[in-house]
Amino acid sequence: MILFCEECGTRHDIDLSQFEGQTVIRFSCKVCHENLLLDLSRQKGSKSVVSDIQNAEQAGADGRKLKVVVVDDSKLIRKVLADIIDSSPAMEVAGEAADGREALDLIPSIGPHVATLDINMPHMDGLTTLKHIMIRFPTPTVMISSLTKEGARETFEALKYGAIDFLPKPSQTGDKDLEQQKDEILQKIELAAAVQLESVHYLRPPKIDCAGGNGGATDCKTIVAMGTCEGGYGALLNIVPRLAPGLPAAFLVVLHAPEQHLDAFVQYLDENSAIRVKRAEDKMAVRGGCCYLASSAQYVTVEENQDGYLLNVNPSPFPSRRGAINMMMISLSEMMLDRSVGVLLTGAGQDGVEGLGEIIRTKGTALVQDPRTCLFKDMAGAASERYHENIRLVSDKRMADVINELISAAS
Repeated sequence: MILFCEECGTRHDIDLSQFEGQTVIRFSCKVCHENLLLDLSRQKGSKSVVSDIQNAEQAGADGRKLKVVVVDDSKLIRKVLADIIDSSPAMEVAGEAADGREALDLIPSIGPHVATLDINMPHMDGLTTLKHIMIRFPTPTVMISSLTKEGARETFEALKYGAIDFLPKPSQTGDKDLEQQKDEILQKIELAAAVQLESVHYLRPPKIDCAGGNGGATDCKTIVAMGTCEGGYGALLNIVPRLAPGLPAAFLVVLHAPEQHLDAFVQYLDENSAIRVKRAEDKMAVRGGCCYLASSAQYVTVEENQDGYLLNVNPSPFPSRRGAINMMMISLSEMMLDRSVGVLLTGAGQDGVEGLGEIIRTKGTALVQDPRTCLFKDMAGAASERYHENIRLVSDKRMADVINELISAAS
């Protein structure tokens, strides 16, 4: 059984055979030393919920429909969402709740494959509800709220606490017509249902020493290049805040996201991470203990000078072709050789697959997000199929631990 500490998020693999005959197990977290308790009698009662969610990908293949719970304090919005969901032959609304408290009573009794969740609700708001869901009965959750727009702080908070994806509420005044919004809602629910259960466990970022700041710069012996597209906000929120400070490594990230939202995301990551997070800028010195983010509209390459490494950041001549991740990884492979680490995360298309191959060719290390934990599986799936003997598949929740261990072992 896989458990996550509610205090620090550390993963614990528990062999239940060691506790045969016991109904309550007490143990200490190996990282924060918090006293943890597992009530096996309650786990047995929720076994059907967990197994039902894990089998979500089969629902539909054998004629069963995806069960969805809709949580929103607006009766009108619940009806609109219910009509949209029930219009799909592959889905059904299994229950509705008007606030977080109702949702927490409803979800374990129904065992939905997916929940949709509003943020502004009476009695218990959506973010508090989300935390309880992820701790007590992890369920793939799509936030549908007037507050969850790309680049909004509430969106980043929801993704940090375990939401799979987000959408604004359906509206006749938006940029998209109602039919487009309907299709997008159905697609997001279907994609969320296919994400492996492990990837929706609630994790807290590490506590940051506010007095000392987050992550003083160190020497840079290794550079880690990460590339991601659709679903990338959530994946990066699972990784960057958990990267250990003080490691002799820098982190370059290309995120396929609108340029106008990147500054807000960088600021949010910096506030919630133990290392420094900055926008990548041309001729910026690369320092260990820092993470540099660029959009897909920029080509980022690395050059060496007498003081270390510099970033070259230039507008991409063909941003619509999605080549920024490849460009970054190819440059890194040429500059760092076996001291490079390539990380390919969730996303559609195949940007980064060729670049990861170059990192492998120059004896660098290649990590790929396990496609079962990806919202969009194209990039990770293509890389795992092409380089299966030369890569390590890791869930987004485990990726930071693996990176920390690799760099620590090499330094």
